[in-house]
Amino acid sequence: TGPSSVETQDYTFKTPGWPGYYNRAAENLNGQRTQYEIFDYPGRFKDETHGEAFARYQIEGWRHDTETATCISNSPELCPGKRFTLTGHPSEALNREWQVVSSVLTGDQPQALHGSGGQGTTLDNHFESIPADRTWRVPPQPKPSVDGPQSAIVTGPAGEEIFCDEHGRVRVRFHWDRYCPGNEDSSCWVRVSQAWAGAGFGNLAIPRVGQEVIVDFLNGDPDQPIIMGRTYHQDNRSPGSLPGTKTQMIIRSKTYKGSGFNELRFEDATGKEELYMHAQKDMTTEVLHDRTTTVNNNHTETVVVGQVVNVGSKKENGHDQKITVANDQKTTVVNNQITEITEGNKKTDIDKGDQEITLHEGKQTIKVKKTISVSSEEKIEFICGESSITLLENGEITISGKIIKNDAKDEYHVNTKKLSADGSEEQVLTGGILKLNP
Repeated sequence: TGPSSVETQDYTFKTPGWPGYYNRAAENLNGQRTQYEIFDYPGRFKDETHGEAFARYQIEGWRHDTETATCISNSPELCPGKRFTLTGHPSEALNREWQVVSSVLTGDQPQALHGSGGQGTTLDNHFESIPADRTWRVPPQPKPSVDGPQSAIVTGPAGEEIFCDEHGRVRVRFHWDRYCPGNEDSSCWVRVSQAWAGAGFGNLAIPRVGQEVIVDFLNGDPDQPIIMGRTYHQDNRSPGSLPGTKTQMIIRSKTYKGSGFNELRFEDATGKEELYMHAQKDMTTEVLHDRTTTVNNNHTETVVVGQVVNVGSKKENGHDQKITVANDQKTTVVNNQITEITEGNKKTDIDKGDQEITLHEGKQTIKVKKTISVSSEEKIEFICGESSITLLENGEITISGKIIKNDAKDEYHVNTKKLSADGSEEQVLTGGILKLNP
């Protein structure tokens, strides 16, 4: 009696959705029940062709001795691999062609011993055979296994720092390998376990050439190595300076074929907690919806070269920018400051307090294409040196200066109920025609 069927299964990361099931039933059960199944995982195959063949090989190997005839003969020619036809047996089913699968020869030659020559030479052949139309295979043997993980060094071509394939696999050199050159051909491609692996998302950190990794083997199979972790050693020290930086958790990369790095660091020392980010060159942040930043104390932002802030891509679907400062706001511009409003209004509201504009050097120019309106509920005063113009809320206007000139190229009209002109020293009226009460 032997297994009635074999079902085998395996997995390949290159086709993760592939079921990998193959079943093979015995062809000649001779009345044996069919529920004696053997399930084998892993099946040691990675494709359909080998899966089907391996299932057939296994059932043939497991049933190699289920139909065996034990025979005795004195013919030495009945050796393994030999075929013969049995005839004259009382069981007609056994009168058929057989093939020998094992043979044990025993013999006796008494003539070779002194004083024992009374008997003749005898030879017995105890052999086993199976029907000739059966395929004889050895029983499936357990595959050699690797006991536990091993340490190895990542390898690659000379001068290369990162060497991998499209699956992120790397090559390694084991410390016990005396003949490995430690280059791009040091081993097969070895898969790398990552902290998070999803469909187009997750964590990715390729072990670099020279780093020490911990290699395990799936199901103990030496043909399926996988890197389960990495570790520092004397030449590859951790970032920071241990044990002094033991309160820090650091994620630091290294510039490819360079000395720079990007870093995210968490400092957990009591009273010195800090989140630190370092970008070796550019830093890009993309927020698809809202962004809120709250600083409960001070906020300092330094831009060495230039800064551009865009609010809204276009007027139709853009939005406003609002800045609220609870106390003082100070803006220092070393060179020029330009405010450009392409369309719309500009308005400054001061609920309480003064507004002051001081130009220590230079001039101020205001250009308006249409109308300028200046309004005050109490007083408007223009002062330039010893000259001034004052407008009061009661309608009084005072113009003061050493010399006041009114120059009208064509006409000058003064319309009032009462006009007074007082020259304490001299009053001069001149003109081509001078009319008083015409």
